[in-house]
Amino acid sequence: MTVQTPVPFSNFKGPEQVAFHRTELSVILSVYGRMVAAGEWRDYGISSLRDVAVFSVFRRTAEHPLYRIEKRPKLRGRQGQYAVIGMDGQILKRGSDLRTVLRVLERKLIRAID
Repeated sequence: MTVQTPVPFSNFKGPEQVAFHRTELSVILSVYGRMVAAGEWRDYGISSLRDVAVFSVFRRTAEHPLYRIEKRPKLRGRQGQYAVIGMDGQILKRGSDLRTVLRVLERKLIRAID
């Protein structure tokens, strides 16, 4: 008689959806808070989908997002899992370090204050 040892999580295929971690949200909300204080941004939305997590930034609630901050873990080894995308769909910055990617938005903060 052969005894089979159960394999834990043998059917585990990964997370059902991608989400931002608390430390990632802290970095994003830090930039968001400074832009709100400068009067540039007013609202945000967070979406957690199967392949991507999106933090959308709005000037007004009823508009299209000014910027989307995306996290795509499948691109971690290639172009980097984080990206900042403009209103027109253009990728403004992509990379594997969130703070570095968000610097493209901080440049806009410097222009807004001057």
